[in-house]
Amino acid sequence: MPPWATNGNAVHIGRMAANPLPKLRRICLALPQATEVKAWGTSTFRCGKIFAMFSHADDHHGAGRFGVWLKAAPGNQRLMVRDRPERFFVPPYVGPSGWIGVWLDKRPSWKEVELLVEESWRLVAPKRLLKAYDTE
Repeated sequence: MPPWATNGNAVHIGRMAANPLPKLRRICLALPQATEVKAWGTSTFRCGKIFAMFSHADDHHGAGRFGVWLKAAPGNQRLMVRDRPERFFVPPYVGPSGWIGVWLDKRPSWKEVELLVEESWRLVAPKRLLKAYDTE
């Protein structure tokens, strides 16, 4: 994309925003038994099952913006996208299952991202692991 082009979501002037993957990786891998697995050309984070998937601005999932897809509790996706569409979106493929997309460009609240990642991890982590984590 040329430096002056826009895709309707973000204007690219000269260079793309810094890649947020290293920060997201630190958040995800700080959770017990979390692992990173490369799948579909990107980083996924798992605790047995996937709880987070990075979306790079340059791939066909990112639509020109960095983001992360997270498992969400039933009903949360609709509320979050309705109330804050500048921050949240319905991701492709997993969106119909209730997952939430979080844009990681335009100065995200990393504290909020951390809380959402932990909530997603809790939805897939084994119960015995959650019990041990909550008693620490």
